[in-house]
Amino acid sequence: MIIADLGKIEGRTYPARRRTQNVVGGASPIQLKNFCVGYVTLEPQGGQVPWHDQEQEEIYFVIEGTGEMCVGEERQIMTAGQAVNIPPGVFHQMTNLGDTPLKMIYIYGPAGDVAHWRQELEGTLPKAGIDVPPLPAGAYPQCTDKPKS
Repeated sequence: MIIADLGKIEGRTYPARRRTQNVVGGASPIQLKNFCVGYVTLEPQGGQVPWHDQEQEEIYFVIEGTGEMCVGEERQIMTAGQAVNIPPGVFHQMTNLGDTPLKMIYIYGPAGDVAHWRQELEGTLPKAGIDVPPLPAGAYPQCTDKPKS
């Protein structure tokens, strides 16, 4: 039996002020072909999964906190207990608007790497409205900070 223990998964911290822990896929001991699962903590006041797209279909499920979710041309506030569908190839972004950490789960399939993780760590994430489609009107700005050396 293979068990992934969130308490023992170190995870990775990204420049956009979030920590991602792979529960299924990535650095997890559980590897599947059809989907990946992760636990994400967005830091207060602006921690973010920056504007990006990917080939896989995906779900974000908010466990606690309040965030702004942008999917394509839509923007909406999400709170604990809500999930959002993110179709393949559609740009999306989640930003913590609250004073406490936002905790969420992502599920995407099929399994595999997503380019935005590497791009963010390299400082090469395409910029909204310049390299890729713009964020919805009024949205929290995309974090394009380069990693600290």
